[in-house]
Amino acid sequence: MDFGTAIGLLAGLGIIGVGVWRGGGDLYWFFSFNSIMIVLGGTIAATLVNYPLKNVLGLFKVLKNVFTDEDYSYQDWIDELVEKAEKARKSGIMSLEADLDKISNKFLRNGIELAINERDAGRLRTYLNLELNNIVRRHSNGQEIFFYMGAYAPAFGMLGTVMGLIIMMNNFSGGSGSPVDTIEFDVAKKFAELLSGMGLALITTFYGVLLSNLVFLPIGGKLKRKSEEELMLKNIIVEGIISIHAKEHPLLIREKLMTFVPQSKRQEIK
Repeated sequence: MDFGTAIGLLAGLGIIGVGVWRGGGDLYWFFSFNSIMIVLGGTIAATLVNYPLKNVLGLFKVLKNVFTDEDYSYQDWIDELVEKAEKARKSGIMSLEADLDKISNKFLRNGIELAINERDAGRLRTYLNLELNNIVRRHSNGQEIFFYMGAYAPAFGMLGTVMGLIIMMNNFSGGSGSPVDTIEFDVAKKFAELLSGMGLALITTFYGVLLSNLVFLPIGGKLKRKSEEELMLKNIIVEGIISIHAKEHPLLIREKLMTFVPQSKRQEIK
């Protein structure tokens, strides 16, 4: 599990709670079911308008990746590709067929199987890049939805605030459209109700900003970062398979694959 995500969410809520407490407020002031319904419900509704239903329902499957900690060990995969290159160089690429069931990574297993069955290097690269592009497209779809939700939430928060202000002002004026000076009421009491209603109306903006900047946008960013790390690994695998297919020397393959690794990671591998 990626504890960073859980810690970040809890820390964000904790900081807000401490800020409210130190400011002399009460947490229950910030709870409003109507505000949650307008912001969260409106954000989901707008997302459904923008995207097909199946894509929105697929977010639950995407969301688990945010809490999953995956260690992309570049060294392990480079070592495995170099090992396969040495075997293919000595016994031919067909000898790798016996190792297919032992390869845990599905992308690597399918790629080596393609390399065994495809003689043309150009077509092999096309197939592998097509698979890689499809993965990029799937990843981008999930990220994009969360980024859009991050944009919708503050807008619906403001919409809820405007709705609350309109309702509040109409109630303040008597609700019937009659002039204020013809209505007998306690001015001080009505003014207190006005301030209380204004605070309640602003809660929707609070929820919109909170959900956008603590939940939706950070989740989209984390998915983007995880996708970049996974695609880096898959690019290494693609070049490794192409090099094995071309019968390049294992030492040259290792040096080539190392160029894909960030400089900081390169030092760790060395």
